[in-house]
Amino acid sequence: MAMHWNRLISDLRFGMEDYTEHRSEIRSDFQRDYDRLIFSSSFRRLQNKTQVFPLPGSIFVHNRLTHSLEVAGVGRSIATEVAKTLMSKYSGEPWTDKLMSLSEIVAAACLAHDLGNPPFGHSGEKCIGTFFSEGQGQELAREFSREQWLDLINFEGNANSLRLLTHSFNGRRRGGFAMTYSMLASIVKYPFSSAYAGTKGKFGFFTSERESYARIAEHLGLLSLGPDRYARHPLVYIVEAADDICYQIMDIEDAHKLKILSTREAIELLLGFFDYHRQEHITGVMQNIGDKNEKIAYLRSCVIGELVKEAAAAFLTGEQEMLAGTYTGCIIDHIGEQARRGYEACTRVAYSKIYCAANVVDIELAGNRIITFLMEKLIEAVRYPERNYSQLLLNKFPEQYEVNAPTLFGKIQAVIDHVSGMTDVYALDLYRKLHGMSLPAV
Repeated sequence: MAMHWNRLISDLRFGMEDYTEHRSEIRSDFQRDYDRLIFSSSFRRLQNKTQVFPLPGSIFVHNRLTHSLEVAGVGRSIATEVAKTLMSKYSGEPWTDKLMSLSEIVAAACLAHDLGNPPFGHSGEKCIGTFFSEGQGQELAREFSREQWLDLINFEGNANSLRLLTHSFNGRRRGGFAMTYSMLASIVKYPFSSAYAGTKGKFGFFTSERESYARIAEHLGLLSLGPDRYARHPLVYIVEAADDICYQIMDIEDAHKLKILSTREAIELLLGFFDYHRQEHITGVMQNIGDKNEKIAYLRSCVIGELVKEAAAAFLTGEQEMLAGTYTGCIIDHIGEQARRGYEACTRVAYSKIYCAANVVDIELAGNRIITFLMEKLIEAVRYPERNYSQLLLNKFPEQYEVNAPTLFGKIQAVIDHVSGMTDVYALDLYRKLHGMSLPAV
Protein backbone atom coordinates (compact mmCIF):
# COMPACT_ATOMS: atom_id res chain seq x y z
CA MET A 1 0.00 0.00 0.00
CA ALA A 2 1.33 3.45 -0.91
CA MET A 3 0.25 7.06 -0.97
CA HIS A 4 -0.87 8.53 -4.29
CA TRP A 5 -0.24 11.97 -5.76
CA ASN A 6 -3.84 12.28 -6.90
CA ARG A 7 -4.97 12.33 -3.24
CA LEU A 8 -1.89 14.04 -1.82
CA ILE A 9 -2.59 17.18 -3.85
CA SER A 10 -5.85 18.65 -2.60
CA ASP A 11 -7.05 22.25 -2.52
CA LEU A 12 -9.78 21.52 0.03
CA ARG A 13 -9.61 24.17 2.74
CA PHE A 14 -9.42 23.22 6.41
CA GLY A 15 -12.57 24.35 8.21
CA MET A 16 -14.33 25.10 4.93
CA GLU A 17 -15.03 21.53 3.86
CA ASP A 18 -18.75 22.23 3.43
CA TYR A 19 -18.18 25.46 1.57
CA THR A 20 -17.98 24.90 -2.16
CA GLU A 21 -17.79 27.71 -4.65
CA HIS A 22 -16.29 27.32 -8.09
CA ARG A 23 -14.70 30.61 -9.02
CA SER A 24 -12.84 31.56 -12.13
CA GLU A 25 -9.67 33.18 -10.76
CA ILE A 26 -6.17 33.81 -11.96
CA ARG A 27 -4.79 32.62 -8.61
CA SER A 28 -4.98 28.98 -7.63
CA ASP A 29 -6.02 28.05 -4.09
CA PHE A 30 -2.38 27.25 -3.31
CA GLN A 31 -1.31 30.72 -4.47
CA ARG A 32 -4.03 32.13 -2.24
CA ASP A 33 -2.45 30.21 0.67
CA TYR A 34 0.84 31.99 -0.06
CA ASP A 35 -0.78 35.42 -0.31
CA ARG A 36 -2.85 34.87 2.82
CA LEU A 37 0.33 34.14 4.77
CA ILE A 38 2.29 37.09 3.34
CA PHE A 39 -0.42 39.51 4.47
CA SER A 40 -0.93 37.95 7.92
CA SER A 41 0.20 39.61 11.16
CA SER A 42 1.70 36.28 12.29
CA PHE A 43 4.06 36.34 9.32
CA ARG A 44 4.94 40.02 9.73
CA ARG A 45 5.93 39.41 13.35
CA LEU A 46 8.71 37.12 12.16
CA GLN A 47 10.71 40.22 11.19
CA ASN A 48 11.33 40.81 14.90
CA LYS A 49 12.17 37.25 15.85
CA THR A 50 15.75 36.01 16.09
CA GLN A 51 16.92 33.38 13.61
CA VAL A 52 20.42 32.68 15.01
CA PHE A 53 22.18 35.98 15.56
CA PRO A 54 20.75 38.87 17.64
CA LEU A 55 18.56 41.29 15.73
CA PRO A 56 20.84 43.60 13.75
CA GLY A 57 22.44 46.84 14.71
CA SER A 58 24.62 48.28 11.96
CA ILE A 59 25.11 44.89 10.26
CA PHE A 60 22.06 43.18 8.80
CA VAL A 61 21.72 39.46 9.48
CA HIS A 62 18.81 37.11 8.96
CA ASN A 63 15.70 37.13 11.06
CA ARG A 64 12.82 34.62 10.94
CA LEU A 65 11.03 36.57 8.21
CA THR A 66 13.94 36.91 5.77
CA HIS A 67 14.83 33.28 6.44
CA SER A 68 11.28 32.13 5.66
CA LEU A 69 11.19 34.12 2.41
CA GLU A 70 14.49 32.59 1.30
CA VAL A 71 13.31 29.10 2.23
CA ALA A 72 10.19 29.68 0.13
CA GLY A 73 12.34 30.65 -2.84
CA VAL A 74 14.60 27.62 -2.54
CA GLY A 75 11.66 25.27 -1.88
CA ARG A 76 9.83 26.56 -4.94
CA SER A 77 12.92 25.93 -7.09
CA ILE A 78 13.36 22.36 -5.84
CA ALA A 79 9.66 21.59 -6.31
CA THR A 80 9.69 23.04 -9.85
CA GLU A 81 12.54 20.70 -10.80
CA VAL A 82 10.73 17.76 -9.21
CA ALA A 83 7.38 18.55 -10.87
CA LYS A 84 8.97 18.74 -14.29
CA THR A 85 10.25 15.17 -14.05
CA LEU A 86 7.17 13.76 -12.33
CA MET A 87 4.86 15.21 -15.00
CA SER A 88 6.87 13.38 -17.62
CA LYS A 89 6.91 10.20 -15.54
CA TYR A 90 3.14 10.22 -15.01
CA SER A 91 2.15 11.70 -18.38
CA GLY A 92 -1.15 10.30 -19.60
CA GLU A 93 -2.62 10.01 -16.10
CA PRO A 94 -5.85 12.02 -15.69
CA TRP A 95 -4.42 13.80 -12.63
CA THR A 96 -1.01 14.74 -14.06
CA ASP A 97 -1.84 18.46 -14.21
CA LYS A 98 -2.14 18.47 -10.42
CA LEU A 99 1.65 18.14 -10.25
CA MET A 100 1.96 21.66 -11.62
CA SER A 101 0.87 22.85 -8.16
CA LEU A 102 3.81 21.33 -6.28
CA SER A 103 5.88 24.51 -6.34
CA GLU A 104 2.95 26.61 -5.08
CA ILE A 105 2.20 24.21 -2.21
CA VAL A 106 5.84 24.03 -1.18
CA ALA A 107 6.39 27.80 -1.35
CA ALA A 108 3.41 28.43 0.95
CA ALA A 109 4.48 25.67 3.35
CA CYS A 110 7.99 27.15 3.50
CA LEU A 111 6.56 30.55 4.42
CA ALA A 112 4.58 28.95 7.26
CA HIS A 113 7.13 26.49 8.62
CA ASP A 114 8.45 28.82 11.38
CA LEU A 115 5.22 30.64 12.29
CA GLY A 116 4.91 28.77 15.60
CA ASN A 117 8.43 29.45 16.81
CA PRO A 118 8.72 31.68 19.90
CA PRO A 119 11.08 34.68 20.26
CA PHE A 120 14.84 34.36 20.77
CA GLY A 121 15.52 31.60 18.27
CA HIS A 122 15.66 27.90 19.04
CA SER A 123 16.62 28.63 22.65
CA GLY A 124 13.16 30.18 23.14
CA GLU A 125 11.56 26.96 21.95
CA LYS A 126 13.67 24.93 24.36
CA CYS A 127 12.98 27.35 27.20
CA ILE A 128 9.21 26.82 27.09
CA GLY A 129 9.62 23.05 27.36
CA THR A 130 12.20 23.20 30.14
CA PHE A 131 10.01 25.60 32.12
CA PHE A 132 7.80 22.56 32.73
CA SER A 133 10.47 19.85 32.89
CA GLU A 134 13.04 21.77 34.97
CA GLY A 135 11.50 25.03 36.20
CA GLN A 136 8.53 26.19 38.25
CA GLY A 137 6.16 24.41 35.89
CA GLN A 138 7.21 21.06 37.37
CA GLU A 139 4.69 21.55 40.16
CA LEU A 140 1.86 21.30 37.61
CA ALA A 141 2.72 17.77 36.45
CA ARG A 142 -0.05 16.13 38.48
CA GLU A 143 -2.68 18.42 36.96
CA PHE A 144 -2.43 16.95 33.45
CA SER A 145 -2.78 13.67 31.61
CA ARG A 146 0.41 11.99 30.44
CA GLU A 147 -0.21 13.14 26.86
CA GLN A 148 -0.79 16.75 27.89
CA TRP A 149 2.34 16.75 30.03
CA LEU A 150 4.42 15.37 27.15
CA ASP A 151 3.06 18.18 24.97
CA LEU A 152 4.28 20.74 27.50
CA ILE A 153 7.73 19.40 28.35
CA ASN A 154 8.51 18.76 24.66
CA PHE A 155 7.10 22.05 23.34
CA GLU A 156 7.78 22.03 19.60
CA GLY A 157 7.65 24.99 17.22
CA ASN A 158 6.57 22.78 14.34
CA ALA A 159 3.54 21.49 16.25
CA ASN A 160 2.80 25.05 17.30
CA SER A 161 2.79 26.15 13.64
CA LEU A 162 0.04 23.62 12.90
CA ARG A 163 -1.93 24.88 15.91
CA LEU A 164 -1.54 28.50 14.86
CA LEU A 165 -2.80 27.72 11.35
CA THR A 166 -5.73 25.45 12.26
CA HIS A 167 -7.01 26.46 15.72
CA SER A 168 -10.12 28.62 15.90
CA PHE A 169 -8.88 31.23 18.35
CA ASN A 170 -11.44 33.64 19.81
CA GLY A 171 -12.84 35.78 17.01
CA ARG A 172 -11.24 33.65 14.30
CA ARG A 173 -13.18 31.83 11.64
CA ARG A 174 -13.62 28.09 11.76
CA GLY A 175 -10.41 26.40 10.66
CA GLY A 176 -8.08 29.22 11.72
CA PHE A 177 -6.27 30.41 8.60
CA ALA A 178 -8.43 28.03 6.52
CA MET A 179 -5.42 26.78 4.53
CA THR A 180 -5.49 23.92 2.03
CA TYR A 181 -5.05 20.39 3.33
CA SER A 182 -1.94 19.76 1.20
CA MET A 183 -0.20 22.90 2.42
CA LEU A 184 -0.93 22.05 6.08
CA ALA A 185 0.39 18.50 5.73
CA SER A 186 3.54 19.81 4.04
CA ILE A 187 4.71 21.70 7.14
CA VAL A 188 4.45 18.78 9.58
CA LYS A 189 7.98 17.39 9.78
CA TYR A 190 7.17 14.96 12.60
CA PRO A 191 3.70 13.52 11.87
CA PHE A 192 3.14 11.91 15.25
CA SER A 193 2.04 12.89 18.74
CA SER A 194 4.30 13.82 21.67
CA ALA A 195 4.03 10.23 22.91
CA TYR A 196 6.66 9.44 20.24
CA ALA A 197 8.81 12.52 20.89
CA GLY A 198 11.65 10.48 22.36
CA THR A 199 14.93 11.99 23.52
CA LYS A 200 14.96 14.59 20.72
CA GLY A 201 11.60 15.99 21.85
CA LYS A 202 10.26 16.24 18.30
CA PHE A 203 6.61 15.78 17.36
CA GLY A 204 4.08 17.30 14.97
CA PHE A 205 0.79 18.00 16.71
CA PHE A 206 -0.42 18.74 20.22
CA THR A 207 -3.17 16.74 21.90
CA SER A 208 -5.52 19.62 21.09
CA GLU A 209 -4.81 19.26 17.34
CA ARG A 210 -4.81 15.45 17.20
CA GLU A 211 -8.22 15.20 15.55
CA SER A 212 -7.40 18.02 13.14
CA TYR A 213 -4.29 16.28 11.88
CA ALA A 214 -6.08 12.92 11.71
CA ARG A 215 -8.67 14.56 9.46
CA ILE A 216 -5.96 15.99 7.21
CA ALA A 217 -4.15 12.63 7.06
CA GLU A 218 -7.30 10.69 6.20
CA HIS A 219 -8.33 13.07 3.44
CA LEU A 220 -4.88 13.05 1.81
CA GLY A 221 -4.35 9.31 2.22
CA LEU A 222 -1.29 9.61 4.46
CA LEU A 223 -0.29 6.16 5.64
CA SER A 224 -1.06 5.32 9.27
CA LEU A 225 1.96 3.82 11.04
CA GLY A 226 0.17 3.22 14.34
CA PRO A 227 -1.95 5.20 16.82
CA ASP A 228 -1.34 8.95 16.31
CA ARG A 229 1.51 8.25 13.95
CA TYR A 230 1.64 8.77 10.17
CA ALA A 231 4.00 8.74 7.22
CA ARG A 232 5.16 12.16 6.09
CA HIS A 233 3.53 13.91 3.17
CA PRO A 234 6.28 13.65 0.50
CA LEU A 235 6.45 17.43 0.09
CA VAL A 236 7.63 17.73 3.70
CA TYR A 237 10.99 16.43 2.48
CA ILE A 238 11.30 19.38 0.08
CA VAL A 239 10.28 21.95 2.72
CA GLU A 240 12.77 20.42 5.15
CA ALA A 241 15.56 20.41 2.55
CA ALA A 242 14.94 24.06 1.64
CA ASP A 243 15.08 24.96 5.35
CA ASP A 244 18.29 22.96 5.86
CA ILE A 245 19.95 24.55 2.84
CA CYS A 246 19.05 28.10 3.82
CA TYR A 247 19.93 28.06 7.48
CA GLN A 248 23.19 26.21 6.93
CA ILE A 249 24.51 28.30 4.05
CA MET A 250 23.11 31.65 5.19
CA ASP A 251 24.57 31.14 8.67
CA ILE A 252 28.01 30.95 7.04
CA GLU A 253 27.38 34.21 5.16
CA ASP A 254 26.07 35.96 8.30
CA ALA A 255 29.02 34.69 10.35
CA HIS A 256 31.36 36.16 7.75
CA LYS A 257 29.61 39.55 7.91
CA LEU A 258 29.93 39.51 11.70
CA LYS A 259 33.62 38.54 11.42
CA ILE A 260 33.10 35.27 13.25
CA LEU A 261 34.56 33.62 10.14
CA SER A 262 37.32 35.14 8.03
CA THR A 263 36.87 35.60 4.28
CA ARG A 264 39.35 32.80 3.65
CA GLU A 265 37.49 30.41 5.97
CA ALA A 266 34.13 31.20 4.37
CA ILE A 267 35.48 30.77 0.82
CA GLU A 268 37.12 27.45 1.67
CA LEU A 269 33.92 26.13 3.23
CA LEU A 270 31.69 27.12 0.33
CA LEU A 271 34.11 25.95 -2.38
CA GLY A 272 34.02 22.55 -0.68
CA PHE A 273 30.67 21.83 -2.36
CA PHE A 274 32.31 21.61 -5.81
CA ASP A 275 34.81 19.47 -7.65
CA TYR A 276 38.14 20.86 -8.85
CA HIS A 277 36.96 22.02 -12.30
CA ARG A 278 33.94 23.89 -10.95
CA GLN A 279 36.10 25.43 -8.23
CA GLU A 280 38.45 26.80 -10.88
CA HIS A 281 35.58 28.46 -12.74
CA ILE A 282 34.06 29.97 -9.60
CA THR A 283 37.44 31.22 -8.36
CA GLY A 284 38.00 32.89 -11.73
CA VAL A 285 34.72 34.75 -11.50
CA MET A 286 35.44 35.84 -7.92
CA GLN A 287 38.69 37.47 -9.04
CA ASN A 288 36.57 40.04 -10.87
CA ILE A 289 34.66 40.91 -7.67
CA GLY A 290 36.41 43.39 -5.40
CA ASP A 291 34.08 43.51 -2.40
CA LYS A 292 34.68 40.56 -0.05
CA ASN A 293 31.01 40.38 1.02
CA GLU A 294 29.99 40.25 -2.64
CA LYS A 295 32.49 37.44 -3.22
CA ILE A 296 30.80 35.41 -0.48
CA ALA A 297 27.34 36.33 -1.79
CA TYR A 298 28.27 35.08 -5.28
CA LEU A 299 29.75 31.88 -3.87
CA ARG A 300 26.69 31.36 -1.68
CA SER A 301 24.41 31.66 -4.71
CA CYS A 302 26.48 29.01 -6.52
CA VAL A 303 26.20 26.65 -3.54
CA ILE A 304 22.43 27.10 -3.22
CA GLY A 305 22.00 26.50 -6.96
CA GLU A 306 24.01 23.29 -6.66
CA LEU A 307 22.06 22.11 -3.62
CA VAL A 308 18.73 22.80 -5.35
CA LYS A 309 19.74 20.42 -8.15
CA GLU A 310 21.09 17.84 -5.70
CA ALA A 311 17.96 17.98 -3.52
CA ALA A 312 15.63 17.61 -6.51
CA ALA A 313 17.62 14.60 -7.75
CA ALA A 314 17.60 12.99 -4.28
CA PHE A 315 13.84 13.50 -3.99
CA LEU A 316 13.18 11.88 -7.37
CA THR A 317 15.41 8.93 -6.50
CA GLY A 318 13.53 8.36 -3.25
CA GLU A 319 10.02 9.23 -4.47
CA GLN A 320 8.65 5.68 -4.41
CA GLU A 321 9.99 5.07 -0.91
CA MET A 322 8.41 8.34 0.25
CA LEU A 323 5.07 7.28 -1.20
CA ALA A 324 5.44 3.91 0.53
CA GLY A 325 6.33 5.59 3.84
CA THR A 326 9.68 3.78 4.03
CA TYR A 327 12.10 6.61 3.21
CA THR A 328 14.73 7.11 5.91
CA GLY A 329 16.54 10.28 6.87
CA CYS A 330 16.18 13.60 5.10
CA ILE A 331 16.98 14.60 1.51
CA ILE A 332 20.30 16.17 2.52
CA ASP A 333 21.43 12.73 3.73
CA HIS A 334 21.03 11.44 0.18
CA ILE A 335 22.65 14.14 -1.97
CA GLY A 336 25.87 13.48 -3.92
CA GLU A 337 29.08 12.80 -2.03
CA GLN A 338 30.84 16.06 -2.92
CA ALA A 339 27.90 18.23 -1.90
CA ARG A 340 27.29 16.15 1.23
CA ARG A 341 30.92 16.57 2.35
CA GLY A 342 30.62 20.32 1.84
CA TYR A 343 27.41 20.43 3.86
CA GLU A 344 28.89 18.37 6.69
CA ALA A 345 31.92 20.68 6.86
CA CYS A 346 29.60 23.70 7.22
CA THR A 347 27.69 21.88 9.98
CA ARG A 348 30.86 21.20 11.93
CA VAL A 349 31.96 24.83 11.72
CA ALA A 350 28.48 26.05 12.67
CA TYR A 351 28.55 24.08 15.92
CA SER A 352 32.21 24.76 16.74
CA LYS A 353 32.33 28.49 15.89
CA ILE A 354 28.93 30.01 15.13
CA TYR A 355 26.31 28.68 17.54
CA CYS A 356 28.68 29.12 20.48
CA ALA A 357 29.74 32.66 19.49
CA ALA A 358 29.48 35.16 22.34
CA ASN A 359 26.62 37.23 20.92
CA VAL A 360 24.62 34.09 20.04
CA VAL A 361 24.99 32.71 23.57
CA ASP A 362 24.16 36.13 25.03
CA ILE A 363 20.80 36.28 23.24
CA GLU A 364 20.04 32.72 24.37
CA LEU A 365 20.79 33.56 28.00
CA ALA A 366 18.73 36.74 27.89
CA GLY A 367 15.88 35.01 26.07
CA ASN A 368 15.83 32.20 28.60
CA ARG A 369 15.55 34.66 31.48
CA ILE A 370 12.83 36.71 29.78
CA ILE A 371 10.66 33.77 28.66
CA THR A 372 10.96 31.99 32.02
CA PHE A 373 9.87 35.11 33.89
CA LEU A 374 6.92 35.75 31.53
CA MET A 375 5.78 32.14 31.77
CA GLU A 376 5.85 32.29 35.57
CA LYS A 377 3.83 35.50 35.82
CA LEU A 378 1.32 34.76 33.05
CA ILE A 379 0.61 31.21 34.25
CA GLU A 380 0.05 32.54 37.76
CA ALA A 381 -2.41 35.06 36.31
CA VAL A 382 -4.54 32.47 34.47
CA ARG A 383 -4.49 30.13 37.47
CA TYR A 384 -5.53 32.78 40.00
CA PRO A 385 -7.51 35.34 37.98
CA GLU A 386 -9.23 36.71 41.09
CA ARG A 387 -6.01 38.32 42.34
CA ASN A 388 -5.53 42.02 41.67
CA TYR A 389 -2.13 41.61 39.98
CA SER A 390 -3.54 38.78 37.86
CA GLN A 391 -6.38 40.98 36.63
CA LEU A 392 -3.88 43.62 35.53
CA LEU A 393 -1.81 41.01 33.70
CA LEU A 394 -4.82 39.41 32.04
CA ASN A 395 -5.57 42.77 30.47
CA LYS A 396 -2.28 42.38 28.56
CA PHE A 397 -3.52 39.25 26.78
CA PRO A 398 -4.88 39.73 23.25
CA GLU A 399 -8.58 38.80 23.16
CA GLN A 400 -7.98 35.87 20.81
CA TYR A 401 -6.29 33.80 23.54
CA GLU A 402 -8.58 31.69 25.73
CA VAL A 403 -7.47 32.70 29.23
CA ASN A 404 -10.88 31.62 30.56
CA ALA A 405 -10.73 28.15 29.01
CA PRO A 406 -12.69 25.55 31.01
CA THR A 407 -9.59 23.41 31.68
CA LEU A 408 -6.22 24.25 33.18
CA PHE A 409 -4.51 22.77 30.11
CA GLY A 410 -6.49 25.17 27.91
CA LYS A 411 -5.43 28.11 30.08
CA ILE A 412 -1.78 27.05 29.96
CA GLN A 413 -2.04 26.75 26.19
CA ALA A 414 -3.37 30.32 26.08
CA VAL A 415 -0.21 31.47 27.89
CA ILE A 416 2.01 29.53 25.48
CA ASP A 417 0.05 30.87 22.50
CA HIS A 418 0.67 34.40 23.78
CA VAL A 419 4.36 33.95 24.63
CA SER A 420 5.23 32.06 21.43
CA GLY A 421 3.53 34.75 19.35
CA MET A 422 5.62 37.54 20.87
CA THR A 423 8.46 39.20 19.01
CA ASP A 424 11.83 39.55 20.73
CA VAL A 425 11.19 43.29 21.12
CA TYR A 426 7.70 42.86 22.63
CA ALA A 427 8.86 40.14 25.04
CA LEU A 428 11.75 42.31 26.23
CA ASP A 429 9.47 45.35 26.60
CA LEU A 430 6.89 43.39 28.62
CA TYR A 431 9.66 41.92 30.80
CA ARG A 432 10.95 45.41 31.58
CA LYS A 433 7.49 46.75 32.34
CA LEU A 434 6.69 43.90 34.72
CA HIS A 435 9.97 44.58 36.50
CA GLY A 436 9.13 48.29 36.75
CA MET A 437 12.16 49.08 34.55
CA SER A 438 10.09 50.76 31.84
CA LEU A 439 7.17 53.13 32.28
CA PRO A 440 4.91 54.91 29.80
CA ALA A 441 5.90 58.51 29.10
CA VAL A 442 4.00 60.98 31.28
